[in-house]
Amino acid sequence: MLVLVVDTSTAAVTAALVNIEPSHAELLAVQRTVDARAHGEQLAPAVRAVLGSRPARELTAIVAGTGPGPFTGLRVGLVTAASMGQALAVPVYGVCSLDGIGAEAPGTVLVATDARRKEVYWAGYEQGVRRTDPAVDRPADVPARLAEHGLVASRAAGEGARLYADVLGLPVLDEPRYPSPLALAELAADRVRAAAPGEALQPLYLRRPDAVLPGAPKLVRQ
Repeated sequence: MLVLVVDTSTAAVTAALVNIEPSHAELLAVQRTVDARAHGEQLAPAVRAVLGSRPARELTAIVAGTGPGPFTGLRVGLVTAASMGQALAVPVYGVCSLDGIGAEAPGTVLVATDARRKEVYWAGYEQGVRRTDPAVDRPADVPARLAEHGLVASRAAGEGARLYADVLGLPVLDEPRYPSPLALAELAADRVRAAAPGEALQPLYLRRPDAVLPGAPKLVRQ
């Protein structure tokens, strides 16, 4: 079962082709460009590159990282996945992007990605399984928030953890820094194998977008 995986929840623009077998998943091709300002420009060429000479109609499903992530970048991946799924008449499945990091980090781990505005998106994991809801906070507040869930992380993972390692006070794993497309595919594999109905992708923004529509003009009294 050939599956296209896309994730634009972080500065890394990722597309991958994964073959899902009955008992495992195999990464066939991956394209990743780290550029926080070029999600729209980079994703389509990455998708073409990983498909190579394979026609898109051979795809069984599409898996998309649903964030959390900044509004503009995250929207690129979700719109691309939904549009391709509709055009090809294949199901689309969403997976929390933080899980694509936490699934490959053993032990009790804090996963954090860069949320900008001097904040991080984060969640706590035990043996690859998420134990907290995704959240957005200032790095200095995260250890206490994690402790509220009864978790004491021994390490951290993700680019956000790397940026604020001195504040978090945890050793940071070299990898994974960004969501693993193979891990995202594996987390959706049961749905793919069961040919489960496709899903309406629900982006995890966790906060309002930077750009908002202007409000009504204020009245000026003479």
